[in-house]
Formats: sequence, C-alpha cells, structure tokens
Amino acid sequence: MGHLPQRNAYVTPLLTDYYEIMMAYSYFKCGRSDDRAVFEVFFRSNPFRGEYTIFAGLEEVLKYVQSFKLSKEDIAYVRTIVPSHIEDAFFEYLSEIDCSRVRIRAMLEGSICFPREPLMIIEGPLGVCQLLESTVLNLLNFPSLMATNACRFRMAAGPDKILVEAGLRQAQGPDGAVSASRYAYIGGFDFTSNITAANLYDIPLNGSFSHAFVSSFSGIEDLTAESTTIEGTDILPIALRYRNQLNKDSNIGELAAFVCYAVSFPQNFVALVDTYDTLRSGIPNFLAVALTLEQVGKRAVGIRLDSGDIAYLSRCARQMFAKTASAFNKPELATALKICASNNINEDVINSLNEQGHEVDIFLVGTHLVTCQKQPSLGMVYKLTELNNKPRMKLSQDIGKLTIPGNKEVYRLIGKDDVPLLDMIIRKGETAPLANRRILAQHPFDGKKRVFVTPKIAIPLLTLVWSGSRDDGESVDGIRIKMPSLEKLRAFRDAQVSIMREDHLRSLNATPYKVSVSTSLYTFLHDLWNRVVPIPELS
Repeated sequence: MGHLPQRNAYVTPLLTDYYEIMMAYSYFKCGRSDDRAVFEVFFRSNPFRGEYTIFAGLEEVLKYVQSFKLSKEDIAYVRTIVPSHIEDAFFEYLSEIDCSRVRIRAMLEGSICFPREPLMIIEGPLGVCQLLESTVLNLLNFPSLMATNACRFRMAAGPDKILVEAGLRQAQGPDGAVSASRYAYIGGFDFTSNITAANLYDIPLNGSFSHAFVSSFSGIEDLTAESTTIEGTDILPIALRYRNQLNKDSNIGELAAFVCYAVSFPQNFVALVDTYDTLRSGIPNFLAVALTLEQVGKRAVGIRLDSGDIAYLSRCARQMFAKTASAFNKPELATALKICASNNINEDVINSLNEQGHEVDIFLVGTHLVTCQKQPSLGMVYKLTELNNKPRMKLSQDIGKLTIPGNKEVYRLIGKDDVPLLDMIIRKGETAPLANRRILAQHPFDGKKRVFVTPKIAIPLLTLVWSGSRDDGESVDGIRIKMPSLEKLRAFRDAQVSIMREDHLRSLNATPYKVSVSTSLYTFLHDLWNRVVPIPELS
C-alpha cells in the first residue's frame, strides 16, 4: 500500500531494551533464530477503572516494521555494548535481518477492545519477532491509553460540546506532546493548540491568549490608532461607551487588551475574563467589545473561564449574555456567544459540572488529558504463544497473569438488536462462529462462567496488516491495508463506540464486557495447563 514516512527519528531498531539484544544473541547461539514464533499483544485490564479501551498506534507500528533494518552505524554501536566474546557471525546476522518474513494480524486502529483478547499477533522468525517487542509495545501502549482517555472525556462532555487539547506545556517531552495531540484527536477531541501536531497530522488548531496578554496593558494609552481600527472604524470610543453602560468601573487595561485582540482577530475574538474579576470586570469588558464588533458587522466568539467555580460562573455568564442581548436588542447574542472552561479540567470535573448544571460549550483540557493522570500506563504485554506450531503458555500463581496459548482469531458476536454481545477467541483454523447458530462461550479460566449465545452476525476483529512475503515466498509490498486519514479513524472509533451498550461505557460502575473462548480453545487451554503445571506432592 505504499511506503509510509517515518516521522520520529528515535523509532529505529535501537529503540529497544538491552535484554532484547541479549536474547537475540542467545537464540542465534543456540541455532533458534529462525524458529517460527507467534507473539501476541494484549492487556490484562482496562484503564481508568473503566470497561473498554480504544486500540491505537497501528500505523506507527507498520511504519516501524516497514523500515526495520539495522544500519552499519547501529551494528557498530551494538558491538560496543555487548560482551566482547560475542562472535562476528552474530553481527553479520543483525546486518541481514528485516521484517520480510514477518506477518502481522491486528485490530484496526480505533477499534474498541477488551482485556485478554489479542490486539496484534506477530508471526515470523523468533529472533526478529523478539527484537520487535519493546518498540511495538512503546508504539501501542501510550496511543491506546491516550485515545481511551480522550474518548472518556468525549463521553463525559457529550457529543455537542467542543473539546480542545492544550497539553503541550505539561506533556512528557516533545514526543509525548505530539503523540498526545494525535491520539486525543482520534479519541474524540476537535482541536489542538499544538502547531507541530497540526502541521504533521492536519489537526484543526484553536487558541486565544493568556493572562500575560491582558496584564501587559495598563490602559487605553497603550493603544495606537492601528490597534483600535477595524475596516476604517475606530472602535475604541464605541467600546468605551458600551463599558460605561455595562460597568464603568471595570479594569480599563483589560478593556484595552480586549480591544487590541478584537482588532487583531475580529472573527475569532475569545476573551480570557478572569485576570482581575470575572463578573465585575472581565465579562462586562468582553460584552462591551462584543457589542462593538456587532456594530461594525463582526461577531465575537465568546469567553474563557480559567479559575473559580466554573458551574456558577458559566451560569452567571449566560445570564449576563441574555440580559445584555435583551437590553441592546441583540437577541441572538444570548446563545451565539460561547463559554469555554479551562480550569484544571478532568473527566471527574466534567461529570461534576453535568450534575451541577452548567453553561460551558467548550472544554480546553491540558494536563489531565495528555499525562493520563488517572493511570500513567495501560500495561500492554507481548507474549510468546506458539513456537514451531507448538503452543506456549506463561504460568503464574496469579490467574490474571496466565496467557492463553496458541495462534488465535477473535470475533465480535453481534445480537439481534445489532449490539455486541461478547467477543470470542478461537483457535486459528477452528470453524468461525456462524450466524444464527447457537454456540457455547466460556470464560477462559473459570469453567462455571459460561453462556450460550446465538449471534446475528460474527465479525472477525483481526486483519492481516503486514506481510513481507506471500505464502510462496515471493516478496511483496509489506503493508496490506490502506492507512485511513485521522478523520476516518475518528469516524471509525465513534462508530465502534456508538453500538456498544451504554452500561459498558459509563464512567462509574460500568458493566464488564464478556471476552470468552470457544469450547475447543477452552479444552485446549486446560489440557495444556494440566500437562505443564507441576503436581505438588505431600508427605
């Protein structure tokens, strides 16, 4: 499907953990580098105490495997960090490997997904697949966490509110900031304030001004003729007249700042109104300038609240808009003017505002979004599930850390109301669930948890997204899907979420979504478990 440009210079084969190189050498030393391996990417629990996750980062993984090739400089560096006894043949091996013999099946980016089910299955030579582990997890973990966080903000705010991501200054470095912008947009945000992200990914930009801009003006003496004129009309006298009618005691420097900004951006005037006093100065000064813009044929956008009781202040602001609109015979201003909130907004704040009642139209979110403060990591893992057609299983005294062995497929079973009933994991090669045919779905580890289900349709969730060669060995262009635009990813994510039951998506006490296995996989899993678990002996 064409070559994808790699935008991040850090994403190379050396973006890996040291032990991956050490294992790769040991595989090589034992003659196992070309053993056929199947690795699986999954997570064990949903983030943010919720019951769903949005899968993201697939495109970055495909860029990585497409360009996976150690350079001479890479290999020269590896020589300096590994023990000196490692023979030259290993470095020759490293110089030759790529992903031409690797196959990847994955969920599509933007898919809603759940614990334990395979999100990505990577098949190929053991040595190469091992070297992919750390980077693949890096390219999937934060994107999926970030997209899920953004989706939760969208669910809390509702479909009609505008969401602006503005976390650049608080993000974990420039890479974290740009990634956060991209995956917040996929997750449901409408704008970013990050210009680099907008440039790279064509995300719409949004922003106005800070308190520094307001406090930089002491009074009208700071204004020049050029800074008060719109299309030949000096708006300062008009704004001063309106100020005298609304509140002649408002801060005059704040009014000067608003006039200057409105002249600079007459079609995009959003005023930060809490620098001095929100209700007695900021909003009256904003309304004075908004009425002035109306008089010269322009329309202000609204205000931004950055401190205080947002629910109360937003209601007061809307009342002041309505009162002013009525007093000056501008009825459309009552609802046309927007109210933006940016005061340390998080998901809980939005839910609380919804309970209190508020008039906020736009949420500008920074720290809590881009740093995922509720949960800093998703915890995706990359586990070996098959080697040379033989199943592999990780054992643990903690049931939650057991892996489901073998190569697998995943299906979403849709019920008669076109709502997903559960996801079913089956063995690769097993007959897929059939429409209108009753099937037994079982919990993978608890035999008492089972249910019969008759799906209206069974949708396969894993798609072949990368194959460096055909089954006959002939080389092909590795990427097997067309990369959708961010707009299409947003639409796909929205469609995925929209068909889920509301109780699976709610922010508190959500109902867990069932991820089950087929009878065949259940039996296969437990037979293997019984064979490989040592039996203790008491005496």
